[in-house]
Amino acid sequence: MTKYSIVVPFHNEEENVTTLYDRLKAVMEQIGDDFELVLVDDGSGDRTYKLLEEIAAVDSRVLVVKLRRNFGQTSALAAGFDHSQGEFILAMDGDLQHDPAEIPNFLAKLEEGYDVVSGWRKERIDSFVMRRLPSRCANWLMAKLSGVGIHDFGTTFKAYRREVIHNIPLYGEMHRFIPALASWYGASICEIPIKNVSRERGKSHYGISRTFRVFFDLLTIRFLLKYMTRPLHFFGSLGIFSMLAGGAMAVVLAVLKFFRHQGVMGQHGPAFIVACVLILAGIQMLAIGLLGELQVRHYHTSSHRSPYAIDRLVRMRAPEEPGLLQEG
Repeated sequence: MTKYSIVVPFHNEEENVTTLYDRLKAVMEQIGDDFELVLVDDGSGDRTYKLLEEIAAVDSRVLVVKLRRNFGQTSALAAGFDHSQGEFILAMDGDLQHDPAEIPNFLAKLEEGYDVVSGWRKERIDSFVMRRLPSRCANWLMAKLSGVGIHDFGTTFKAYRREVIHNIPLYGEMHRFIPALASWYGASICEIPIKNVSRERGKSHYGISRTFRVFFDLLTIRFLLKYMTRPLHFFGSLGIFSMLAGGAMAVVLAVLKFFRHQGVMGQHGPAFIVACVLILAGIQMLAIGLLGELQVRHYHTSSHRSPYAIDRLVRMRAPEEPGLLQEG
């Protein structure tokens, strides 16, 4: 088994591909152990894939994964992780804002026994209003809701043990929550400071709109961490409370009707409607909880579906068979 796998997703990064490859190769060759570079083209519309294919043609340690369209960063990372063979897996961005020279620091922490090593952009240099302030608020919320005390969930620059990352299903925008999900599996997590480097070339794919999507992902993560395997405990509790409240109101109305001979609909019509709604809502909540339990059972008994579609895999053939090996 290869010792190290470096996973890098690319989307329209033709200006950075070759430079990043050269820097990665230099750093990993200095480390001295077996390694592979898993370079994922996430539906780029420029020359990114062509450049990746040229790199794979001259270096058998490079695997290029081409996705059929732009699935997003989380799915691109999932494709890279699924096709990695390394004992230790490190992920980073393809825009040169992550310095490959810092990779040995991550690998050293994995060698110490940690399962997840997360980068921390301690000294950020980007816009305070558009990037740093929203990021600081989101990271604070993530730490509180997940119970994982790290400062920077947003950076892709992280390293993992193979058995940990392969146990975590990734979809949507879940890549930023990997430490929180890993903690649910009992993984040991640490954080190391990394440089926050300005983008040298190309255009950033991040915007303020992503901050709003992160908020909804936060709610999802909080629910998953607490009720992932027991959704009935959440929906059932709400359902029982609603049914009890509605039932109590119904009993009071029944007493007024049969013992005090008051007209329920005439004098207490709104209360009667509220009681009926609470009882029906409680029944629906219980039903949702049971359906959730069925989904959990189905998840644990069915095959895992990937959140991406592969167009082709490109790796250099063995020396006796020159050329590229492409798998559709």
